[in-house]
Amino acid sequence: MYQRKKIKMNKLWIPITVLLLLLAACEPALPETPTLPPAQDEEPQLADPSEMEPTEPAEEPTTESPIAFEPFAALHPVASGLTAPVALDAPDDGSGRRFIVDQVGLIRIVDGEDQLLDTPFLDLRDRIITLNGNYDERGLLGLAFHPAYAENGRFFVYYSAPLRENGPPGWNHTSILSEYTVSGSDANTADPNSERIIMAIDQPQGNHNAGSIVFGPDGYLYVPLGDGGGANDTGLGHVEDWYPVNEGGNSQNLEDSILGNVLRIDINSGEPYAVPADNPGLSVNYPEIWAYGFRNPYRMAFDPGGENDLFLGDAGQELWEEVSIVVPGGNYGWNVREGTHCFSTANPGSPNAITNCPTEDPEGNPLIDPIIEFPNTKHPAGGLGSSIVGGVVYRGATLPAWDGKYIFGQWSVNFQPPQGSLFAATRPASGENGLWRFEQVRIAERDGGELGEFLLALGQDSAGEVYVLTSSSSGPSGNTGIVYKLMPVETE
Repeated sequence: MYQRKKIKMNKLWIPITVLLLLLAACEPALPETPTLPPAQDEEPQLADPSEMEPTEPAEEPTTESPIAFEPFAALHPVASGLTAPVALDAPDDGSGRRFIVDQVGLIRIVDGEDQLLDTPFLDLRDRIITLNGNYDERGLLGLAFHPAYAENGRFFVYYSAPLRENGPPGWNHTSILSEYTVSGSDANTADPNSERIIMAIDQPQGNHNAGSIVFGPDGYLYVPLGDGGGANDTGLGHVEDWYPVNEGGNSQNLEDSILGNVLRIDINSGEPYAVPADNPGLSVNYPEIWAYGFRNPYRMAFDPGGENDLFLGDAGQELWEEVSIVVPGGNYGWNVREGTHCFSTANPGSPNAITNCPTEDPEGNPLIDPIIEFPNTKHPAGGLGSSIVGGVVYRGATLPAWDGKYIFGQWSVNFQPPQGSLFAATRPASGENGLWRFEQVRIAERDGGELGEFLLALGQDSAGEVYVLTSSSSGPSGNTGIVYKLMPVETE
């Protein structure tokens, strides 16, 4: 009896098993595990940038928008016919105006109706050093409006002037930080005769000029300075530091050089400025230094929301590009480290030239790792771009799912053809550490979703919306410069 029942049950299980297998075959496949950035002690498996696919976003912190984020966007042009737009700023004065910095020495206005005004707000072309039209890192590089601009009309610029008369022999130029005021009769024109020079910093080489000055939420002015230019932080204008393995090191010698650092000054006190009492006291000779260990901090910005973190993109030399959140007194490692990796001045193109290097300086300050890094195209295994372009944290209303995303990019994969890229990075969930996840932003109605232009900068208006500044020329020449507003992709 038992045997017959068992046989009947076996006959019954056969069709059931077949049915379950058929149902399983119809189930959709689970998504692949998203690609994560490399661990700090591992070399990544690199992909061809042209074949990159957006990864799934990491789990969002509970403070960010619950709307699903997709790394796709449209670019709406708001200004064209520029030469090399390298910065965009907007005063919080209710006008809706956006001020565009053109590297050749002009500041242009886009009004609240998205019209580019014909007359420049300020023309500094007669003060700028002669630029190389094919490629140049000098020029008019920064603009920052005083927090009380609506009341006092004060704003600040950072530009490259010819080497001043008493500058060191053989050096390249002098970086000028100046204050101007708006015209008393026309809100769309600055007073060209109101210049007050705040700082004049001599530069030994023509590159690594940074320039993206910005006011912090504390009301102080933050000034990023490159390491003086050249390669390996050596040569004319570079000093020795505490790390004998690598020759040179302006950004690790805070008494003999002001270069390679972020300065913090009070422009509401002193003449021409004062040093805030709560600066970290890193240097006797240069008490303005607030953080150090940078190579070329090209583009930095405070998050207008959240914890008001200061995000800084630091352009690497050979193998790694990086973004850091900067804190007072922080040492960010150049030229001991490039990104999270040891750097070698003797063999900078070799990923394993030095595999064991210091993680702190002689004073016990840790060499702070970046929150984002990616391989340069010169990396032997391939990379994502030739130079990082620091960005901004999205805090606008047009793309609510992007709230809290750090939007940054890379200038171009190579010099020709122009092939810049945009990326969106996600802050790790609360309590998690390590490198941030990021993914490429695909551009609607562009071949392969690629930007297809040189990415010069990203900007942000007073409402937290983000702008993308590009050119089709590798240098400050021509009129292919365009400013786009980042917008959602239109759906039918």
